[in-house]
Amino acid sequence: MDDASLAGTDQLLLDIADYVVGYEVKSKDAVKTARYAVLDAVGCALLSLNFPECTKLLGPVVPGAFGGPHAASVVGTSHELDPVTAAHNMATAVRWLDYNDAWCASEWVHPSDVIGAILPLSEYLSKIRMARHLPPLTMRDVLTATIKAYEIMGILALENSLNQIGVDGILFTRVAAAAVCTRMLGGGRREIADAASQAFADGAGLRCFRHYPNVGTRKGWAAGDAASRGVWIALVTMRGEQGHNLVLTAPVWGFNDVFFRKNDLRVQRQFKEHVAENVLFKVSFPAEFHAQTAIEASFILHPQVVHRVDEIHSIVIHTTRAAVRTIDKTGPLRNPADRDHCLRYAVAVGLLYGTLTAEHYEDAVARDPRIDELRKRTTITENPQYSADYADPDRRSVANALQIHFKDRTSTNRVELEYPLGHRRRRAECFPALEKKLLNALATRMPPTRAGRVFEMVSNPQRFDSMAVPDFVELFNPNPNPFLLPPIGTLRYGAAGVFLSNARRDDERDTSALLRDGETDGRLGTRRGDYGGTDRAPTSQGLGGYGADESLWETDTAIPGDDEGYGAEVPRIEYPER
Repeated sequence: MDDASLAGTDQLLLDIADYVVGYEVKSKDAVKTARYAVLDAVGCALLSLNFPECTKLLGPVVPGAFGGPHAASVVGTSHELDPVTAAHNMATAVRWLDYNDAWCASEWVHPSDVIGAILPLSEYLSKIRMARHLPPLTMRDVLTATIKAYEIMGILALENSLNQIGVDGILFTRVAAAAVCTRMLGGGRREIADAASQAFADGAGLRCFRHYPNVGTRKGWAAGDAASRGVWIALVTMRGEQGHNLVLTAPVWGFNDVFFRKNDLRVQRQFKEHVAENVLFKVSFPAEFHAQTAIEASFILHPQVVHRVDEIHSIVIHTTRAAVRTIDKTGPLRNPADRDHCLRYAVAVGLLYGTLTAEHYEDAVARDPRIDELRKRTTITENPQYSADYADPDRRSVANALQIHFKDRTSTNRVELEYPLGHRRRRAECFPALEKKLLNALATRMPPTRAGRVFEMVSNPQRFDSMAVPDFVELFNPNPNPFLLPPIGTLRYGAAGVFLSNARRDDERDTSALLRDGETDGRLGTRRGDYGGTDRAPTSQGLGGYGADESLWETDTAIPGDDEGYGAEVPRIEYPER
């Protein structure tokens, strides 16, 4: 760490800054999984647009407050907003149905919440760069940012349980979004540490809206709140707003003393690519993740039960301690947000209908009297071994066992499932199912022909990676342009892209026009440089690439045909010399 201004800064802030600036993503598994994660997040957002309770929250804060010439889009809508509001909209849509990916550790988080911050900001920056005749960001840049944001929030969640002290883990989303978005804006180590400190200074809010008796739709837009706050913090940090070097360890008033009873936040695993490689997907149905294997088991038992519902004496579920704490609910369920976090409700629906969709949480289905009757007959018990395996970093299982007992003293088989479909150990089943999920989501928002064409365009790894962010977002526009233009990524520009190789140190790079753009569009101020206390603005080469030469995707670089499958290994992209 060469910048003397970082002396006396909390070590965790420095570690986050070092990782975001200096780490080069190399794992093919992480890149491949991140590609699915981005597309899954978009699919979840598209599905959410079918629910008025979600769409009423989207758009500008007040009518007519649009984002100007470089506005960011909200995927699947006609809204064009400033990047802060767009981040709130996008992350809210991604999270609304509780259908996006998850990370189950000491704290429970949803990593793809950060995509709601990264994608709109990437589009906003791309439009600024294009206006300056610079190349736009590509979806590979988005993947790099996503992998690093996933890692920050997931590693923080591994050993730091905010839920144990009654506050919400969405804090980790805010920290990750602030750090990565600051880098996207050109920030260096000093700026990233400052932004992360501001995110921690916000503290952690209550999580009462996720638990009885206060469960409500705030759990759908809390992700939007954190994502947009992260973008806002990044923007004001790049204007020159100072950070708080000892925000974590300051006596009495610091984060550790206030929230962790004077214990330090623990980070014993290095920031690399672990979270992106091991993230848990919700593939076939929307539900709180601790319930996933129990719901799968209910589908298996459905044929044995559906014609004997009146004969059921008891339903026995063995699960993890985390599930008992979060989704074991009795009493009335007041709204869909309450129902999708109730293990008893989800299992009852699975037994009765043999499937589970977002519509099953709506009032029309909830009025089925059989559901509440089955809830009353359900017993939920912690299995200590399941809880131990859940916490084991080498297993990270999310086990449940389900058995139905009838009044005539007969029983079904005991169905035990340790790993849900979205677990890394079931990737061979998971990835094709995610493709089907994306196609179904596309079909709800556009005609079948267009949906198939969009899927074909995003399902090729190299084509996806090289696609300019504005081109990607345009694919999902509800009112596509009635003309065809060459993809932005095929145009020649006179400067290199943003998120590329760390082959040279930051202090050897020229200051990009990105921050100069910021001074005129967003008034992003310059700060002292990353190294040696120089007065240069931070560089804007971004989050680091994958070892490719520093250049852009040009027209003479071949893009493979569509015969390469969505789940194929990610080939190395060879960039031409600059």
